[in-house]
Amino acid sequence: MAEADRLLVLVRHGQSEWNLKNLFTGWRDVDLTDQGIKEAREAGRKLKAQGIKFDVAFTSALRRAQRTLDLMLGELGQNVPTLKDQALNERDYGDLVGLNKDDARKKWGAEQVHIWRRSYDIAPPGGESLRDTAARVLPYYIQEILPRVLRGERVLVSAHGNSLRALVMVLDRHTTESITKLNLETGVPMIYRLNADSTVASKLDLAA
Repeated sequence: MAEADRLLVLVRHGQSEWNLKNLFTGWRDVDLTDQGIKEAREAGRKLKAQGIKFDVAFTSALRRAQRTLDLMLGELGQNVPTLKDQALNERDYGDLVGLNKDDARKKWGAEQVHIWRRSYDIAPPGGESLRDTAARVLPYYIQEILPRVLRGERVLVSAHGNSLRALVMVLDRHTTESITKLNLETGVPMIYRLNADSTVASKLDLAA
């Protein structure tokens, strides 16, 4: 089988209403902004320019990721089977959900809020750490997504900053330290080609 057949594309959803307002979103089901719609369409156009035809798509149980996927597929002119699962949802920010990030920094201090947002294993009050998020994302990836990629299906995943960080951490072999510095931009496709042993053969980041 050619390397090109084992294709996995990851995209963080376009800007959401709460991204724009600088609020912790988590599992709250908010929609895309006009900017987010543009980002999703642009992601679709970039993938179309790469000439990729997808066989299947995966997304979370949240509207912003689902709508991003629909807009991308619309630009691609493709209609593929889509599987939705809350295993791919954004991490749950617990008590921080709905709070403005600047207000949270004033309340708990910038360093503590940064630790909650970026650290691997420290969860915000009542919420999930990145490790907790990985504990649901990675089994789903291994059981549902990876087998399709290894069979030669071309797979598109539209999800969230932290559910994708959990996956990228494994794919790109980040440490628990280096993952703290990784922030995924909204609406930027990451094109992975995998080896037969599921490691990464190549990665192309379609940032503007």
